[in-house]
Amino acid sequence: MSLPDFVYDPPTEPWLTVLYEDADIIVLDKPSGLLSVPGRGREMRDSLAWRVQKDRRTATVVHRLDLDTSGIMVMALNMEAHRHISRQFENRETDKFYTALVEGNVASDEGEVNLPLIVDWPNRPKHMVDHENGKPSLTRYKVLAREGGNTRVALYPVTGRSHQLRVHMQALGHPIIGDPLYATPAGRAAAPRLCLHATELSFTHPATGEALTFRSDVPF
Repeated sequence: MSLPDFVYDPPTEPWLTVLYEDADIIVLDKPSGLLSVPGRGREMRDSLAWRVQKDRRTATVVHRLDLDTSGIMVMALNMEAHRHISRQFENRETDKFYTALVEGNVASDEGEVNLPLIVDWPNRPKHMVDHENGKPSLTRYKVLAREGGNTRVALYPVTGRSHQLRVHMQALGHPIIGDPLYATPAGRAAAPRLCLHATELSFTHPATGEALTFRSDVPF
C-alpha cells in the first residue's frame, strides 16, 4: 500500500487466532490492519503468513485478504495440500461470503454487480472499472439489514479480483464504510476500519475429502 500518509502498524493482540489446525491445513481469523503476506521492506514483513511460518516452516498461502479486510483465511501445511486447495480456488469450488456495512440504503434486496476491473496505475493501490481492458468480475449481494441510513449486506464474489468487493460496492453507489480508498469522506469517518469481513469459507479437506465450513463472527 502506498498512500502518502500510510503507516503500517499491525495489531499484535492476539498474535494469531487459529480456528482449526491439523497436519494439512491451518484456518485463521485475520484481523483488519494485518497484511496477508509480507510487503516490501523489513518494516512490512509482519503479516499473517510470516507469523504462521515462524512456528510452521512449511506453511504456504493459497489465497489472500486485503490489508484492511478481516476474516477467514486457510493456509496449507504441505505441498500436496497447497496444490489441492489452490485448485479448488482456481476452479471456484470453494464457497465463501463476506459481510459488509455500506453507505446508504441499498434499494434491491439482492442483485449482482458485473463490471470488469483493472488496477488504476496512476493511483495505485486503487482499482477501477474499465470496460475495455478490465478483467471480468462478478459479485452477488444480498441485503441482511438496513441500519440507520446504512445497509448490512452479504457479498458473494464469483470471481476473485483485487479490491473487487470494494470497487463493486462503490460502483453500485454504496461504498463500504471505513474504506480509506473508496468511501466518501463521511463514510471514511464513520468507522475506524474497513467494514468488510470474510465471514464464511467452505472447501474440501485436501487429504480426507471431507466438506468443511468455517465461520467467523463479524466484528462490526
